Amino acid sequence: MRRILNGWLPIYAVAYIVFLYLPIVFLPIFSVNTSPVPQFPIADFTLKWYRDLPRTPALLDAAWNSLVVGVSAAVLSTVLGICAARAITRYRFPGRRAVNGLIMAPLVLPEIVIAISMLLIMLQAGLSLSLFTVVLGHILVCIPYSVSVLTSGFEGFDRSLEEASADLGETAFGTFRRVTLPMVAPAIISSLLVSFTISLDEFIMAFFLAGTEATLPVYIWGQLRFAAKLPSVLALGTLMLAGTFLLLTIAEILRRRAARRAQTAGIALA
Repeated sequence: MRRILNGWLPIYAVAYIVFLYLPIVFLPIFSVNTSPVPQFPIADFTLKWYRDLPRTPALLDAAWNSLVVGVSAAVLSTVLGICAARAITRYRFPGRRAVNGLIMAPLVLPEIVIAISMLLIMLQAGLSLSLFTVVLGHILVCIPYSVSVLTSGFEGFDRSLEEASADLGETAFGTFRRVTLPMVAPAIISSLLVSFTISLDEFIMAFFLAGTEATLPVYIWGQLRFAAKLPSVLALGTLMLAGTFLLLTIAEILRRRAARRAQTAGIALA
């Protein structure tokens, strides 16, 4: 039985990857097609759709909005994530697991339900829908990812390093600034990149909370109503796909480097 499973698992893995990523492969292929209709055979090769992107004012405005929202959400989510991850990994207090579960709840709750709830709360609070409300919604979505990355960094960090710093007379804040933060810096950078990527690609929250200030995903959704705009949407989607892949790759490299760094420091101290 085990031999049969070992023989079929690679086939299953390949089939799964093909099923998951093959549609994505068509995105860059059709984005360089001269025909506005995404179909085979490809009519001819062109970069016209990419050259037209910087000439679209609405696209540039949406890109700037996404940048502002992404940076704001990434920074605030990471700051809150640092506080949460440190509390979860360093302290034992009543309800710690419940708090951790509540932080991770947006990962399992239907996002449209969260978005509608956020919309109702914003309206009841008298807030106008704007990029500010989008940032608040994206923080809620990004914090679970930030806490997951930072918790891994704090758990891999040897607490004896902090104890050694305290024994040498350093204050608690000084130990956190001089010892803890440098050791978990790769995890912090990884959290920033992951949170920015999640915010950049997030659609549902932005759709409900953006008002008249569209982000890139909302802009793409609006352009899909027009068949003539489809090639430009494919080109923009390809660029966003490449950027997302690059950021997540860098984040994963930094996360692994942080784990190795913490392990090496612990061995050296021992």
